[in-house]
Amino acid sequence: MNVSSKLSSTFFSTTPHILTKCITLIQHCASSKHKLKQIHAFSIRHNVPLNNPDIGKYLIFTIVSLSAPMSYANNVFTLLHNPNVFTWNTMIRGYAESDNNSAPALSLYRKMLVSCVEPDTHTYPFLLKAISKSLNVREGEMIHSVTIRNGFESLIFVRNSLLHIYAACGDTESARKVFVSMDERDLVAWNSVINGFALNGKPNEALNLFREMSLEGVEPDGFTVVSLLSACAELGALELGRRVHVYLLKVGLTENLHVNNSLLDFYAKCGSIREAQQVFGEMRERNVVSWTSLIVGLAVNGFGEEALELFKEMERQKLVPGEITFVGVLYACSHCGMMEEGFNYFRRMKEEYGIMPKIEHYGCMVDLLSRAGLVKQAYEYIQDMPLQPNAVIWRTLLGACTLHGDLGLGEIARSHLLKLEPKHSGDYVLLSNLYASERRWSDVQIVRRSMIEDGVWKTPGYSLVELGNRVFEFTMGDRSHPRSQDVYALLEKITELLKLEGYVPHTENVLADIEEEEKEQALSYHSEKVAIAFMLLNTAPGTPIRVVKNLRVCADCHMAIKLISKVYNREIVIRDRSRFHHFRGGSCSCKNYW
Repeated sequence: MNVSSKLSSTFFSTTPHILTKCITLIQHCASSKHKLKQIHAFSIRHNVPLNNPDIGKYLIFTIVSLSAPMSYANNVFTLLHNPNVFTWNTMIRGYAESDNNSAPALSLYRKMLVSCVEPDTHTYPFLLKAISKSLNVREGEMIHSVTIRNGFESLIFVRNSLLHIYAACGDTESARKVFVSMDERDLVAWNSVINGFALNGKPNEALNLFREMSLEGVEPDGFTVVSLLSACAELGALELGRRVHVYLLKVGLTENLHVNNSLLDFYAKCGSIREAQQVFGEMRERNVVSWTSLIVGLAVNGFGEEALELFKEMERQKLVPGEITFVGVLYACSHCGMMEEGFNYFRRMKEEYGIMPKIEHYGCMVDLLSRAGLVKQAYEYIQDMPLQPNAVIWRTLLGACTLHGDLGLGEIARSHLLKLEPKHSGDYVLLSNLYASERRWSDVQIVRRSMIEDGVWKTPGYSLVELGNRVFEFTMGDRSHPRSQDVYALLEKITELLKLEGYVPHTENVLADIEEEEKEQALSYHSEKVAIAFMLLNTAPGTPIRVVKNLRVCADCHMAIKLISKVYNREIVIRDRSRFHHFRGGSCSCKNYW
């Protein structure tokens, strides 16, 4: 026995009450990091050996429970002789819940195995939580395999953790497989899989799962509702979201700030900006996220002046805007053509609020210049930026060059995009359209051939509409719906009525080397027109029509929909890739600036 061990043995044989006292004190300081450090200091002064597993266990557990720095917990942990599985799990849990870095949890798990400490039922949920933060699906799959081998996979909290990691990493298929294989599904499981689909571009699947959840009699909570509202916002499913709102009122969840912010964001993203304002007005508690959501909502719906007035009111309320708030403000200026105001707010952000512009802010400024047709100034601005421009900024310039016909700058922007994101389908399309607008058909063919050779496929345009608690999707020339014959008959009638109103097809938008008659026919079958005709057939006169489109509305559709809103006396709201268009009585809220 060495000297240290002899001293420890002597100490514990003579003063066990000091050790017991320290443990008791640690257990009763659950709310104060300062008190914990005082007790730690007391134990050191009284020569309590911190390598003792008992005091170390309680000390580490309290450090982690108080969310104290994990470096502190690790310093204590490295002193321990043969820590038990509870202490290893506590350390893994601490890293899993850490805001800074959850990666050490996996390293700690490996050391635990090397130390011949067998993991138990609590090890894997903490470990999987850590992996879900790092978004490393491969590590998640590895731990999944281990749980199967160890016989822990069937435990509900292990399965819930696996669900969470696959959903958080965007592997929705694996999440679905785990979910389907579960004999017992609690609310956590439903929430994980619904949220996974909602956040990973599969809102329809999220809504279908919610319906299944309701049929199985599982009551949703605030987390479910936030995921559901996110899915409804993505699809533009206004009526379904309104029913969710009614449910929130019924169960009293409208007092929850996070839920209210999601509700506000949902209405804004569905183009129902007045309902978003109503939610905002009824909120008892608001934070910067609440103000920012409404500022951005007003901006993308074409109410830039109102967005800036709201920002001024926010300042009068002595709330400090954050960098995301200024993204919203600059977005408002960009989408409403307020050039002078945009540069003024950009200056104020730096000088008055000390916020150093990030790439998103510079992107808004490039967009501001590009939308105004000042493509050369936008290019000069990019060259003078203190930050390295990303693909989004060069793509913004390429889009502006295509719209305003600057082939030289367009090719420069494309050369930068080839280095940053060489296989982005939208860039091929923009360049092809730019060449087509110049009638350079051989160059168009070269670009299209290179797309095929590079294995890049054009993103197909689609439009979504909500009817009878269902969301319908239409693509260009789509005839899959049972009533497609009626829809196309109505489209022909619509074209005739519009021509009586002075409509002339904007065939410049059909950038293909085909006959004029074929161009007109192609224009009349764009997905948003098919979707609108479907809704005209299936809704009562005067009912507003709302369409969500994944691409930018073309000039021909924009002109035609203005006239449709007049001829059929309908309000038509289109949410395209970048903003909302509110058509009413033959005019649009964007004032032809988009």
